[in-house]
Amino acid sequence: MHVLIVHNHIIPVLRYGGTERVIWYLGKELVKMGHKVSYLVPKGSTCPFADIYTIDPSKPLVKQIPEGIDVVHFNNDPPNEQLKTPYIVTVHGNRSDYAVLDPNTVFVSNNHAARHGSNSFVYNGLDWDDYSVPNWNTRRKYVHFLGDAAWRVKNVKGAIQVVTNVPHEQLFVLGGYRLNIRMGFRLTFHPRIKFFGMVGGSKKLALLQGSKGLIFPVRWHEPFGLALTESLYSGCPVLGTPYGSLPEIIHSDVGFLSAKSNELVQALKERGQYSQKRCHEYARDCFDAGTMARAYLDKYHIVLNNQTLNVTPPQWQGQQSSKFLPWK
Repeated sequence: MHVLIVHNHIIPVLRYGGTERVIWYLGKELVKMGHKVSYLVPKGSTCPFADIYTIDPSKPLVKQIPEGIDVVHFNNDPPNEQLKTPYIVTVHGNRSDYAVLDPNTVFVSNNHAARHGSNSFVYNGLDWDDYSVPNWNTRRKYVHFLGDAAWRVKNVKGAIQVVTNVPHEQLFVLGGYRLNIRMGFRLTFHPRIKFFGMVGGSKKLALLQGSKGLIFPVRWHEPFGLALTESLYSGCPVLGTPYGSLPEIIHSDVGFLSAKSNELVQALKERGQYSQKRCHEYARDCFDAGTMARAYLDKYHIVLNNQTLNVTPPQWQGQQSSKFLPWK
């Protein structure tokens, strides 16, 4: 099978870039399975295991699909033009409009799909060969927050609230800055909070493997959350809120969920009950690139058989009445 993966950002990603890493690992795994993969992506992209076709913004996207493609996998809004080649569309983020989506849409968690009236989803997977196996003898000295701290729904303020209510605990914020003008002029200072900005690569892995756990009190419905699976793989239990994908991914063996800060404070005090190796093995076995690729192959075969992935085109159901979900 020849799969064309389409995305509107450059690959490979140099730092975080969640969607870019997911489609990179998807293509890499499909090639390992014996399929041919090409990417249709912006200028500046490179790839050692697949052909690169450069998007020309001046031309209709449907006219840029090469000959011989069996399935097109869009990772952004598909073109409005009629497409003759079988295709699917992965929605990676939350929608807040009532636009009717393509009937061949795939979401990234069950909750993500259900909030759009669908049951079509594939969990994101990562290539754990790019991640070193944690050294279980490493002393873990802090807990961490991982995400764009400038984005208020990620609730770094709540993570700080939890950690500063546990004596002597430290929080490392990966993905935010102490001075944050985007959230209004806000200067966060506390001797037990350390900000690292946007980190990636070996630096991020080293920081994760020095952590005792992920504090993740999001105040929106997280579509999937690579921060969850990366942290689990590194041996970190997850203490977060019960929103979006979290109840699907975080069960009682690997973390605790609550929208009450005092309950997360208590869970942090008791975080020693969680096995680092259990967290690692769970992420390794359930959220790997191979599992993701096999699930997408199932979706590809459905559209190749002239069937759609959704009986009714998905549409946001509008359950959330306010921007921020409860937190206290």
